[in-house]
Amino acid sequence: MVFCLLVLFVLTAPAQAPSAASSKERAQHAPSALAIADRFAEPPGLLYQGVPEDIPQDEGVAGLRLQLLRLGTTARLMQVVAHPDDEDGGLLTLQARGHGVTTLLMTLNRGEGGQNKVGSNLSDVLGVLRTEELLASDQHYGVQDRFSRVADFGFSKNPEETFAKWGGHDVALADMVRVIRTFRPDVLVARFSGTERDGHGNHQASGILTKEAFRAAADPQRFPEQIAQGLQPWQPKKLYIGNVCPWGSATCPDPDWTVKFNTGQRNAELGMSYVQFAMKGLRHQLSQGAANWTIDDGDRFTFYRRVDSVVAEQKAGHEQDFFDSIDTSWQALASRFDISEAKLPGFRSQLAEIARLVAESSKAASGTDPSPAAQPLTKLVAQLTRLSGEINTSSLPSATKLDLLTRIAEKQQQAETALNLSLGVTLTANVPSNEGPKAGIPKEDDALTTVSPGQEFMVAVTLHNGSKLPLTIDHIKLEVPAGWNTIDGKTRPETVAPGKDLHADFRLSVPKNTAYTRPYWHRDDPDTDSIHHVDNEGYATLPFPPPSLQARVEYSVGDTKEGRTRNGIAVPVVTPFVDEAGKQRSRPLAVVPAFSVALEPGTQVISTHNGKTTTVIVGVASDLTRSVRGDLRLEVPAGWRSEPAQAPVRLTHRGEKQEIEFKVFPAGLQQQGRATIRAVLESEGEKYNEGYTLVAREDLGSFYYYQPARQRVSIVDVRVPHDLNVGYIMGAGDDIPTTLKQVGMNVTMIPAEHLATEDLGKFGTIVLGIRAYDTQKDVITNNKKLLDFVEAGGTLVVQYNTTAGDFSGKFAPYPADLSRARVSVEDAPVDILAPEDPIFHYPNTVTQDDFNGWVQERGLYFMSKWDDHFTPLLACHDPGEEPHSASFPQAFREPCACLSTFSAQASTSRDVAWNVFVRRSVYTVKERLSEYGFNGANTIHVSNSHPRHGSVERHRDEYDRHDRRGPVHHHAPRHRGHGRPTGAAGLDRGRVARRL
Repeated sequence: MVFCLLVLFVLTAPAQAPSAASSKERAQHAPSALAIADRFAEPPGLLYQGVPEDIPQDEGVAGLRLQLLRLGTTARLMQVVAHPDDEDGGLLTLQARGHGVTTLLMTLNRGEGGQNKVGSNLSDVLGVLRTEELLASDQHYGVQDRFSRVADFGFSKNPEETFAKWGGHDVALADMVRVIRTFRPDVLVARFSGTERDGHGNHQASGILTKEAFRAAADPQRFPEQIAQGLQPWQPKKLYIGNVCPWGSATCPDPDWTVKFNTGQRNAELGMSYVQFAMKGLRHQLSQGAANWTIDDGDRFTFYRRVDSVVAEQKAGHEQDFFDSIDTSWQALASRFDISEAKLPGFRSQLAEIARLVAESSKAASGTDPSPAAQPLTKLVAQLTRLSGEINTSSLPSATKLDLLTRIAEKQQQAETALNLSLGVTLTANVPSNEGPKAGIPKEDDALTTVSPGQEFMVAVTLHNGSKLPLTIDHIKLEVPAGWNTIDGKTRPETVAPGKDLHADFRLSVPKNTAYTRPYWHRDDPDTDSIHHVDNEGYATLPFPPPSLQARVEYSVGDTKEGRTRNGIAVPVVTPFVDEAGKQRSRPLAVVPAFSVALEPGTQVISTHNGKTTTVIVGVASDLTRSVRGDLRLEVPAGWRSEPAQAPVRLTHRGEKQEIEFKVFPAGLQQQGRATIRAVLESEGEKYNEGYTLVAREDLGSFYYYQPARQRVSIVDVRVPHDLNVGYIMGAGDDIPTTLKQVGMNVTMIPAEHLATEDLGKFGTIVLGIRAYDTQKDVITNNKKLLDFVEAGGTLVVQYNTTAGDFSGKFAPYPADLSRARVSVEDAPVDILAPEDPIFHYPNTVTQDDFNGWVQERGLYFMSKWDDHFTPLLACHDPGEEPHSASFPQAFREPCACLSTFSAQASTSRDVAWNVFVRRSVYTVKERLSEYGFNGANTIHVSNSHPRHGSVERHRDEYDRHDRRGPVHHHAPRHRGHGRPTGAAGLDRGRVARRL
């Protein structure tokens, strides 16, 4: 028998995005202890913007036993790291899945300053991607995640530079203290030691801050604004630091460690060791090069040292676990918080009963059938609900009440999940196609994965009762964004028989001013800002805002002395679709603007020598299901003009995109500089001036990245020979060919698989894209052909590579060894060692001004040894260090060869990439700094001395924090024509090809 309900919810009231209230307002409207506890008890899946991967160990009887393991302890642990992939995944998995510890990972930044191993999207859009990747890893670890406001700005050698970038200690420290005061861990663990042995300055800073936060979180005088918001001070019991022994060590000197864990031990439930299961999660971090990382069977130890503690009876010497000397049993809660019978009558007996019911449930779930655990779990859910209510209405001190409610709320969710698993209760909330549920699952392009203000749609909710018991449905509702009006979802009680379903359809209309699904953080200028602005403080420290809509069903089951037990189940509203491979997938429903407006590409370079006119293309995409009209115009700098001045736009259906071309006539191009061109679409009284892009991958969740509809223009004084033909072989992905064309070069794309048969003689220069050797086997196979091209008089430009970096007698014409040396200070002085060399004078002169305005590292991976044929041309070094004179060595022979590992970036005035890279006429340009960030990289330039052949370009480097990362990253596809692909970049802020 199938029950169907039709619930018409017409949501028409404007939804207001939560605003940041003043401290006084927040104090007046401080959240209740229960509200705070509920928020920070959410399991990681509810904060995961996507449909979490199906992990068998989280389903069925295995998932039930995991929840019961967690219900058996009140232990809470928090680890702090600097970047995504810094985490000790094996340890986290051991604690969360092996010991049942409620575990939280705090990752200070989102890795936005790092390198994308296969895609071209960088900076803040990379930060969104890496957040998604880390959350997918967290699903395997079994942990929650939080983030601070500070950004990854690239490699630094010391914490002083990191703190200078992050505005001192207090920005990141305040966020860390906030998370400690909300999550309230028993044990705080720093992944790094806070010393020079951590290497990266961000790593050192994370260790230093964790040590400070251990005591600061308990001090009400530190960050009192948080106390005014309703948080309470919290003192973790113990503090540990990591990185006390080399990574992967089997042994460690006894004085250096307090506790060690064998993450290589096998777990029968996981079917492998903890660290191997963690690696399955870590491999989601493809942009970090983790795709092929593996861990062999056998012991794998990780060591930590206790450096602070407030435990009165502290065990001396080595420990067996982080929680030695901390009683994490249910019964210990009473004595731990000094709760007497007078303060809360019956509290101790209730704790004893909870512990008994957990043990009974665990025994019942020891077999292959989860259903025997349902009866004791029904009693457990009722007991926890009763206890939570008594604590909330008690006269206990607010700090004690908050701590207890935080733990009880967490346990209520675990018990709720456990009961659902034992009963086989599942819930789905799907957005069907426009033709309705009976039309079947649509293709991705036709699926209603996004909705816009004014749009109507339906949500089909289905509850399945997989148990042997009847369920009474008490409540069905959709939880909608703040500001949306809704009718109470409560229905008359309905009984769902065992093995049957209950359906309910909801029809909604999106309010006019509803908040969009977008990151709650942003940077005005990713080139220079190292701290994100938090646009909605209600989401501060969360990975993303929660899903826009969520369905919840509450039901009653069982017959106890107290009556039937009420339980619930909630899921995000998703849209199912069939992808191009024919695989069924789903995506959380997102709210987006009616139009996406984007200038393509987002950056452009104009030469003062050939910049009389330029072309700007504006892409406009519609999310509306109806026909709509509008007017599109450009906002150009004073004195500039566009033709047409305004263009009509008519879009007839959802997903349709138009590209409108404007001719732009610049003015005042006598000097180098920057300019900005903006686009504005007006339709039905509204203005739209930003574009959005879906950041997604098959193995990840999804989210949307927004950018202003603008094009940043670089005006540069650069001469380019008009007879130069450039061949470009793409590697992992970049936008350099577009920029080369913008300055007047004739660029032909050469597919790597055609390299063996391509006639290279028609080109003056061949440029290999980013990681061409890493990702294109045909390039490695045909390297001799490329060197023969040089021998015949051509110029070969080889950009950044990592895993195929052995250029000694293999790819380069002469032996040369690349080191791991770096110059991390962006404005470190650069010495021109051979100022008279022609490479600094033709076709453009290079001066010291060209090295101003770097954004990330000055350089890295310099040559440590080189053949006598090479002659150093440039040198630089960090303060207090010896110069790296192999910055840009050149080797002369017949013809000449040049190898460069010098990092060049953006100039605020001139562009060294244009002046040096164009040497005999090709200096690649790829301005992505403002949108995607840049740092140093190695580059090889092999050329002859013929005046029509020229140099090379550098691409940003992945700062390779652990020197162990390999290739990967698949960036998000274009979403039904909305915006532009996540990789689109081009030139930015007038910083043109400033890379050697």
